[in-house]
Amino acid sequence: MKVSARHKARELALQGVYSWQMSKNDIEQVELTLATSNDMQKVDMVYFQALLRGVAENVDTLDIKIKPYLGRLPEELDPIEKAILRIATFELTERMDVPFRVIINESIELAKSFGAEESHKFINGALDKAVKTLRQHER
Repeated sequence: MKVSARHKARELALQGVYSWQMSKNDIEQVELTLATSNDMQKVDMVYFQALLRGVAENVDTLDIKIKPYLGRLPEELDPIEKAILRIATFELTERMDVPFRVIINESIELAKSFGAEESHKFINGALDKAVKTLRQHER
């Protein structure tokens, strides 16, 4: 299966958000490190930057928007799950050009690749609930 440039952008954004959450480094430094240590030829760079910077700039708002759908406290989340949910919430609220089904599917795939064994089920459940509010117009 050919991996799309957007999927690669999401994978790198996930790595960046995770790194940023853990290191507390400036998002610009995280972005530079990722861009110089990866082959960016097949990555949608504009989308990657939008996700990475968008999450960093809006993290508190994103956390508030997703919190009601988690079923647990945000501080109890695995850092990978938290990063995936932050990216997905950013996409659901700021990227109306991307269908919510694509966002949920991509988030599930990221959880299967990078998260714990059952993370994808949690991600799916939280986003499925969130989309009913965050994307009412699309349902």
